[in-house]
Amino acid sequence: MPFERDPYQFPRFENDVNFNGKKEHKKLVFTRPTHLVQNDQPWSRLNDGATLASMRRNALYHDEEAARDSLDFHLKAVYDHHQEFLRRKNETLFQRETLTEDHGRILKNRAKTTPPDGDVEKELMKTWANATKSSIHSIEGTIESHHNASTNRGFSRKHDGGFYST
Repeated sequence: MPFERDPYQFPRFENDVNFNGKKEHKKLVFTRPTHLVQNDQPWSRLNDGATLASMRRNALYHDEEAARDSLDFHLKAVYDHHQEFLRRKNETLFQRETLTEDHGRILKNRAKTTPPDGDVEKELMKTWANATKSSIHSIEGTIESHHNASTNRGFSRKHDGGFYST
């Protein structure tokens, strides 16, 4: 019985007998190097402007208002010992940037949106009142089930008109 399984992996290496020549690349060959192409539009928009996080990761970044050590962090807290006596430890360390909006620092790259004037929820909510008061004992419009009031307080009749007995 001949051995039909090819022991060599696919694709097979080419040699002088079955050499097919140079294959065409499906991918386009770029004419300019990557570091020069990144200076053109639209890629330069990504690299020109730094985000707040990337600026803060920079080795030369220095924030004058940031706490330098634990003492500065405790001193900058909004906790007032005379008015907020015996608060929990985490409440004594709340910073002004966390609790208020008037700290004067930009913490995120987001534009602040102002809420619209007026009560939007009441404008969007529609209320409906029935003109006629329906009886609570009426079975019209109820969801059909064997537990509703039409079952004659738990007693039902057989198909021939008689009562079930227990």
